[in-house]
Order: sequence, then C-alpha cells, then structure tokens
Amino acid sequence: MIQLASAASDHRGLTMTLFGLFVAATLGITIWAGRQTKDAADFYAGGRGFTGFQNGLAISGDYMSAASFLGIAGAIALFGYDGFLYSIGFLVAWLVALLLVAEPLRNSGRYTMADVLAFRMRQRPVRTAAGVSTIVVSIFYLLAQMVGAGSLVALLLGVSGEGAKRWTIVAVGALMVIYVAIGGMKGTTWVQIVKAVLLIAGTALMTVLVLAKYHFNLSSLLGAASEASGKGAAFLEPGLKYGTTGTTKLDFLSLGLALVLGTAGLPHILVRFYTVPTAKAARKSVLWAIGIIGGFYLMTLALGFGAAALVGPKAIKASNAAGNTAAPLLAQELGGGAGSTGGAILLAVISAVAFATILAVVAGLTLASSASFAHDLWANVIRRGKASEKEEVRSAKLAAVAIGAIAILLSIFADKLNAAALVALAFAVAASANLPTLLYSLFWKRFNTTGAVSSVYAGLITSVTLVIFSTVVSGGKNSLFPHSDFHWFPLENPGLVSIPVGFLAGWIGTLLSKETADQAKYAELEVRSLTGLGAH
Repeated sequence: MIQLASAASDHRGLTMTLFGLFVAATLGITIWAGRQTKDAADFYAGGRGFTGFQNGLAISGDYMSAASFLGIAGAIALFGYDGFLYSIGFLVAWLVALLLVAEPLRNSGRYTMADVLAFRMRQRPVRTAAGVSTIVVSIFYLLAQMVGAGSLVALLLGVSGEGAKRWTIVAVGALMVIYVAIGGMKGTTWVQIVKAVLLIAGTALMTVLVLAKYHFNLSSLLGAASEASGKGAAFLEPGLKYGTTGTTKLDFLSLGLALVLGTAGLPHILVRFYTVPTAKAARKSVLWAIGIIGGFYLMTLALGFGAAALVGPKAIKASNAAGNTAAPLLAQELGGGAGSTGGAILLAVISAVAFATILAVVAGLTLASSASFAHDLWANVIRRGKASEKEEVRSAKLAAVAIGAIAILLSIFADKLNAAALVALAFAVAASANLPTLLYSLFWKRFNTTGAVSSVYAGLITSVTLVIFSTVVSGGKNSLFPHSDFHWFPLENPGLVSIPVGFLAGWIGTLLSKETADQAKYAELEVRSLTGLGAH
C-alpha cells in the first residue's frame, strides 16, 4: 500500500490532468446540450432524437457502472467463480427487459415509468407511489457509484484519510448535479455515449494485455489465478462465497433473482426508452446494448482473474477491503508495476475511464429521480396537472440538488461495502417495487389502483426493511455500522422474500378492492403498447 501511494504521488500530475481533461470535455458537451434544450421533451427525453445505436451505447454507458467495472472485477479477484455470477446475472437480465418491457414502455409512456402505471388508474396515488419508489431505487444505486468514486480517488492520490474520500464524494455529487441541471437528457446521453466508448476501449486494452501475459491461453490464466488466490482449485469452483451453508445458498438464489428481474424495473434504464422516436428504435437500442454489455461482461473474466493472478488478493484487500480497486491495480501492474512510468500512465488512464463511468451513471440516476419528482410528484400530484413546462423543469433541477445531497450524505458511511453488492440491493428494490406493478399494468386487465399502490409500497417497504436489518447495515466487519449489531435477517440480499411480496401484494390488493378496472382504458393501453398507435 505504501508503494502504491508513493507511485500515485509521483505521477499525481498526470492523473489529475487526465481527470481534468475528461471533466472539461464532458462539461463542454453538457453546456452545448443545455443550449439545445428548449422544452420538457428535450430535458426529459432528449427531444426523442437519438438513433437505436446511439441509445444502445447510452444504455450501455448507463448500465456498465462502477459496480460493473470496479465491483465485479474485485468480486472475481477475491471470490473467483462466485464473483463472476454478478456478470451472468447482469447480462441475462436484459432478456427480461427486451422481451417484456422495452417496446410496450416506449409506446405507452411519455417521460417516466409512472406515465404507464397511471395511464388507466387514479393519477395521484399511483404517481406518488411510483415517484417515491424511483427516488429510493436511484439513491441505492447512487450509493454504489459514490463508494466507487471514493475508493478510486483515494487509490490514485495515495490518501488514506476519511476526509479525502468524503471530499471526493462531494465533488462527484456536485458534478452530477451540474450535468443534470444544465444538460438534461441530451447532455447526459452524450456523456454516457462517450463514457461507453472509453470504457469498452479501456477494458479491451486490459483484456488483451492480460491474455498476452499468458500467451492468450485462458487455462494458464485461470491456473495462475487459482494458485495466487491461496484457495487452490476451490477458487474456480462454485461455493467460495455462496453455497458453503444453507444460508449462503439462499443468499445466492436471492441475488440471482434480484439481478435477473431488477434491470426491467430500474428507473434510469426505463427512461432511456423514451429518448428514441419509435418502438422499433427502442428494440434496436436493447439489442445493441445486449451486444455491447455482453462483450464487456465477458472481458470482466480477464480483469478479475488477471487481478487475482498478477496483483493477488492480499494486495487488493490491503488497498480496499471490498476489492473495489482491483481493476486499477491490475492496470498499474500491466503497465510495469508500482513506481514505473508505464504503470502510472495505464493506472491514470484506466482510473480516468472508471471516473468517467461513475460521472455518467450518477448523472443518469439523478436525472431519472429528479424527473420523476418533477413530472410525477410536483406537476401531477402537488400541482394537480397545472404546472407549466418551465416550472416542471425548474423543479427537476432543484430536485437534482436535493437528491445529490442525500446521496452524498449516505455515501460517506458506505465506503466499506463492495460496489457490486450495493447495486445488487438497488436491483432487489427495483424488482420488488417497480417490476410487479409494471407487468401487471401492461398485461393484467383486472389490475387497479389499489393493486398498484399495494404492490409498490409492499415491495419497497419489505426490501428496504430487510436491508436495514441485514448484515449490510450491522453485524459484520464490512457493514455500514460494524460496531453495532441489530440484524435479524440472515441474507445479504432481500430479493428472495421482497420480490414475491411485491407480486403477491399487487394481486391481493386488486382482488380485495371493490374498485372496478377501467376496461376501455386497458384496451387503449393494450393497443398503444403493442402497436405504438398514439405514442408520443
């Protein structure tokens, strides 16, 4: 760690220059996009002017977050086969989004998920529930990005004090608010496109360098990783993290369920379908995203096992207990090691790419949550549809500041958690609160307002409560509050319990309610979702 800090200090100027260039470039894009933003459609949906390929890149940029680049590489480096399960879950989840959500959502909504949920139901209760859920899911996801940012900059600048990490988190939060408030969806989308290209290029470069070390023989890489891990053959087999006990087996099942179902309920992914002109373009977006993301997650194998083989779990844990710095440490090693110019350059480049990843994703998350507050809660619930577009956009910008402040405050306490694990929690909340309501609204004729509100709140409250009373928050060495223990829920991820609760609550609430569903509105929604007739 001392050697690493010294290397980072020696080449701090190079690192800060690369960071500065990226921030300056993205701020330039944001200011340019801000000048093109004329109305609410531009701010929320980028004027619906992006092509399927452009939106596919932007979706990839939104999805391949700090959890993917930093968290998964660290999870694989520390837990081998079990760490790669995150990659599999994140990728398979896109099939649910493609087959069930992308096209109907684009045809049926306007700016937010609540546009679809409230289409054939009472506006105020449904939009309130959807708005609250969107903000909670976004804040969970934002935590992961902020934690990644703190770990990354602490590594680069060779700082070990909590104060430096906190100032890093504040700086990232300030930048994300600027991106959203000035650039809206147009600026955020272009930042995500640039970031996606940089991330794929950086990951591909590291993958080639890792494989070249082992003469492009994957078996040699895996053998070296298992040997360096200290776990032997167990490193390449299931069970190192999940499967050793009945509880960890259930935890794995819970994690897999959350990852596979969560994507189709993530607010910042769902709003991306509104940025293209047609449902056909929305489908193309998802297909492009699947291809790009699939290639990326295959490359995380090389990053994770390469870090295990070349850096070693001990060095990774010494830098960051959760493994969030495995990828940057691998970059330094591939460039020539600590203290070398090549190592410093590659470390700075890859870290700048990771920082770009964080900035782009937090901007997308902040935009989704602030848009939901402005469009759903402010304009349609508080102002009862009487707010002007100008007032709505202004409230979205103010909401971005408030949500950014909340995320910053919570992130200060979450720096010991693995970024991928934090994102998995956001997936669980999204799959519990948003997905059941969305699917019922689109495909169940009898579904009504009571069912929708019950589903959202039951899934949301159950998932958040179980997280609070799990080892994520207390009772573990890497918990938010490691010196306290008030946990009683044995699993780290609540999906196994909270997702069925969300679906069950929507079903029971609908059957017990005396409210009659609007059949004419359902017929109209069905036609719109399947044909695009009347879509915005």
